[in-house]
Amino acid sequence: MNLLTVGLSHNSSPVRMLERMAVGADDVGKLLHELLRSEHICEAMLVATCNRVEVYAVTETFHGGLDDVTSVLSRHAGVEFSELADHLYVHYAGAVVEHLFSVAAGLDSMVVGEAQILGQLRQAYSDADEAETVGKTLHELAQQALRVGKRVHSETDIDAAGASVVSEALSDAENVLTSLSGRSALLVGAGSMGALAASQLKRLGVAEVVIANRTSGNGDRLAESLRSEGLSADTVALSELSGAIRDADLVVTCTGAVGAVVDTATVSSALAERSSDAPLLCCDLGLPRDIEPEVAELAGVTVVDLESLQRRLADQHGGGARQEAGDLIAEEVRSYLAAQRSAEVTPTVTALRKRAAEVVDSELLRLDSRLPELDTDVRGELARTVRRVVDKLLHAPTVRVKQLASAPGGSGYADALRELFELDPQTAAAIGTPQAVEEGEHAVSGTRTSVSHAQPPRAAAVSRDRSEQDGEDR
Repeated sequence: MNLLTVGLSHNSSPVRMLERMAVGADDVGKLLHELLRSEHICEAMLVATCNRVEVYAVTETFHGGLDDVTSVLSRHAGVEFSELADHLYVHYAGAVVEHLFSVAAGLDSMVVGEAQILGQLRQAYSDADEAETVGKTLHELAQQALRVGKRVHSETDIDAAGASVVSEALSDAENVLTSLSGRSALLVGAGSMGALAASQLKRLGVAEVVIANRTSGNGDRLAESLRSEGLSADTVALSELSGAIRDADLVVTCTGAVGAVVDTATVSSALAERSSDAPLLCCDLGLPRDIEPEVAELAGVTVVDLESLQRRLADQHGGGARQEAGDLIAEEVRSYLAAQRSAEVTPTVTALRKRAAEVVDSELLRLDSRLPELDTDVRGELARTVRRVVDKLLHAPTVRVKQLASAPGGSGYADALRELFELDPQTAAAIGTPQAVEEGEHAVSGTRTSVSHAQPPRAAAVSRDRSEQDGEDR
């Protein structure tokens, strides 16, 4: 068994394809179960945010797992693989660990260092756990990724500016409107991103926030929270959007709905009723879009969306903090993979000791039959001596083999032990071989590669370690 990641993000795909691939909250469980029903996948976790959709899987074979995941993603998006392939990246074995740790740290985010991804990863793991599609391997990997992400954020300055997609969008809004201080804002969506947007709007000095949400209870709670902090806040039904837009200087949408929530006719009607010709700024943070694209063509309306943010933020670097975070992640990847390789040889070592104990017991029984008159005390001392000799003979090689197995390329030591001592592989596996990550030194610098649409999935390029891909890999 081994790890496989197949996904697309703002780094590999235009927003239009991310929109087609977007996974609503109600569809997460369905996709996870579909993945697990596939022939080659044993565990699955789905990370779906406003700028990425990624499947993390434990698979029996590399090619089989890749075929299964890409088939599920293609069916979900309603596109042929040839259309999707240009935007996909694949990570395999240890490169999956490096990628997920980087994602958790915010290094792969549209806004480098943003901390919201930690909550999104935690939710992705929770969804998979609830759907019962994660086992030992993904459980351990997800927990380590969350720990590494928190460590990066606490020990480096990667998120010193506190930036996020929301803050970057509102920064663009400020540039257009000069200032948000004293402005009136309409917030469409009261989920986690809506709450973050509300907090940012308060910090930027808006005078009033009106909240429209599909579920009135969530909107009411967010409005009450804002009022308790001294900000004027009210709620309206989604059916009252036209009037709310009419009175707003700024509209921020982040609903997670499947289709557009704010259509062109509604905005056009609101503009016709405005008492002034003040510009209307719309920040669409939804994926798929919450605001129809044609709204941007209306006179007096400016739209900031994920596509415009993607273009503006494409060349950001993160400076020295990014390098520091990258070094920390490389250290964590090496440590994780070494522990996994070491754990992989443990069942074989246990099987060897069990075999040695059986040989000792057999010889002591033989001694009993040949020398039945032997004094009980002498017999006991002989037994203890034989066991001590065997333990001392096995101690150094079993300790050393664990050390050697933890190094890159050390996955063959368990095989060597089984061959040298004629251990049954099934016996070692039955003792509890963990689904370890088999990795070489290249994993720490494993780079993303795209799946070429000119090739079928079985011929796809993949980011992984230097060890052979087939055995039949992972």
